[in-house]
Amino acid sequence: MKSPYENRPASSFWKSGVAQQTPDSISDLYKKRFPITPLDKVATAGSCFAQHISTHLRARNFNVIDTEPPPKALPSDVARKWGYLLYSARFGNIYLVRQLLQLSQEAFGLFVPANAVWEKDSRYYDALRPSVESHGLESPEAVEIHRKSHLKHVRTMFLEADVFVFTLGLTEAWVHRQSGTTYPTAPGTIAGTFDPDIYAFKNFGFEEILSDFTAFRSLVKQHNPNLKFLLTVSPVPLTATASDLHILSATTYSKSVLRAVVGELYHRYHDIDYFPSYEIITSPLSRGAYYSTNLRSITDEGVGTVMRMFFSEHGQGIQATGSPEIAAERTPPRARRPEGRNRNSQDVVCEEMLLEAFSK
Repeated sequence: MKSPYENRPASSFWKSGVAQQTPDSISDLYKKRFPITPLDKVATAGSCFAQHISTHLRARNFNVIDTEPPPKALPSDVARKWGYLLYSARFGNIYLVRQLLQLSQEAFGLFVPANAVWEKDSRYYDALRPSVESHGLESPEAVEIHRKSHLKHVRTMFLEADVFVFTLGLTEAWVHRQSGTTYPTAPGTIAGTFDPDIYAFKNFGFEEILSDFTAFRSLVKQHNPNLKFLLTVSPVPLTATASDLHILSATTYSKSVLRAVVGELYHRYHDIDYFPSYEIITSPLSRGAYYSTNLRSITDEGVGTVMRMFFSEHGQGIQATGSPEIAAERTPPRARRPEGRNRNSQDVVCEEMLLEAFSK
């Protein structure tokens, strides 16, 4: 052998592995570590992009558990606006691993969040999921009652799931200074009032996020030893940054840290798989075709390409039916009209988008 690269496969070289490929034809980018079948109980959570994964799994009749379903009379489009049907419990978007860790600790009686009730216009909101009751509740006591019920459903989710699918979204957070309680959005964005003496900006780093997920994994496996994890990183850029960085640099930092953390977790633990939706959407291979004109929203075609690769490894032969998103997954790119390329994917519920209101 003249060189250690001499007998490497085509996927080891940029020219043959990327430049000569298309997003739909690229091979060996994802090889499942363990199978996920329609018989497995799948729980989903994470940032906004994770809602697409849940939608497509349900459309293919995978067993996506929902421990906190909406009232039967509530139409599905209305239910989604009230935080139902998005994930396996009604916790809204979980952008940060610290959020996920604290939620699991709270569900198992190991953590009590601080300033957990926010007020706006004499209505009261769960600060840990402020978007699920869009008009708030009538009293702080009502919020506490709703949260206790919610935590029972979260606990059930962790106990029943065979696979937990989680999308890491952000490193930037707003936290309670004294307790470290981490919120999904800044106080004052949906409800509450921002006080710099009470709340602080925090940009989590590699070691903190790695430690948080390791602690989360350890906790839930104490109660559900056979639970496996499928992780993804959201390809959706930040809407805004509270750091001193330009938004482009802030986004690159956050996504790079999250991708590095997931890579380390994948190598440490055999019960953790990584699915490269982030690479499919953001790499030069896609030539920016999967972002809408705002350079942030992911198009139907982008989501469809991601899910085709996922289902090429999981659930072959299971037919997808339903929404325009699912149609995009079924339809090969060459068969689509060019003008459809920038069509936005089905709207997702995303608190972070509200930060657009503060742009100049």
